Amino acid sequence: MNVTLLPHNLRLDLEAGANLLDALLAREVPVSYSCMAGQCATCRCTVVAGTVRTQSGDAVREAGAGESVLACRSVVSSDCTIELPEVDEIVTHPAKLLKGTVIALDDLTHDVKRLRLALNKPLAFSPGQYASLQFTPQHVRSYSMANIGPADELEFHVRIVPGGHVTSYVASQLRIGDTVRVSGPRGTAYLRRTHTGPMLCIAGGTGLAPILSIVRGTLEAGMRNPLHVYVGMRAANDVYGLDTLEALRAQHPDLHVHVVVATGTAHAGWRCGPATDAVAHDWPDLGGWRAYVAGSPAMTDAASALLQAKGIEPARIYADAFHTQSA
Repeated sequence: MNVTLLPHNLRLDLEAGANLLDALLAREVPVSYSCMAGQCATCRCTVVAGTVRTQSGDAVREAGAGESVLACRSVVSSDCTIELPEVDEIVTHPAKLLKGTVIALDDLTHDVKRLRLALNKPLAFSPGQYASLQFTPQHVRSYSMANIGPADELEFHVRIVPGGHVTSYVASQLRIGDTVRVSGPRGTAYLRRTHTGPMLCIAGGTGLAPILSIVRGTLEAGMRNPLHVYVGMRAANDVYGLDTLEALRAQHPDLHVHVVVATGTAHAGWRCGPATDAVAHDWPDLGGWRAYVAGSPAMTDAASALLQAKGIEPARIYADAFHTQSA
């Protein structure tokens, strides 16, 4: 089978049934990967022509032109053309399973807790990525890191959902000194360090955690891109992290923070309504920008649609949705 790789214009001769990620790594083709098990989505690529056989859970299907697939879960089934992420965006942080110990669990708001874990070994990850936390075999959930790596301590923001299976455990049973299994890193909404143009970040709720990681990452990398951060919360008593953002702004001459609350009365300098409305009002044209979005699925979908309408290429919008069902 002939497999053409873009943007490299590289042609591979592979046997039918060959795993796509294995073939790329064997031939030293630059490609992002982490868990190699279909969980982290880091090896996502796009079928441009032809088909590949891909597996999601127990379902196996043929994916055709225009569809995104995970290279680790895809095998060659015909002549095809595959588009990989740009070389300057490649990250390879092999996934690890580490032991974490709870060293802090404090309130950020009335329903958001900051969880800090000390790891038995440092974890390398890119700003904006997340990890799976196993509090017990029955209490497992993914959360984004708010700090930057490599790190031997991790910070997470946990919104306590009423009746939530995992978050109720965190709120009522998790204690300092407890052991938490950490698996990661995962996710593709990580900071692209080679970008020199303006950047837009939209954080909804605890989506602020990965956005803080991204802002910290820009400073650590010496990036001085114009950076606008929109913090969208339900109400004034849900807003947090502004002291941290202010401290970061003092280190970045072109960092701008916009606070938007959906309901109730806004404090001086804040705005009311959806964060996407504020973005739509502020920016008639976002051509050449890159955007990072983290929040609920509804918010990330609305933001992605808006940003595309404003001129950002879909491939330049990096988003991770935070699901709260059965949290």
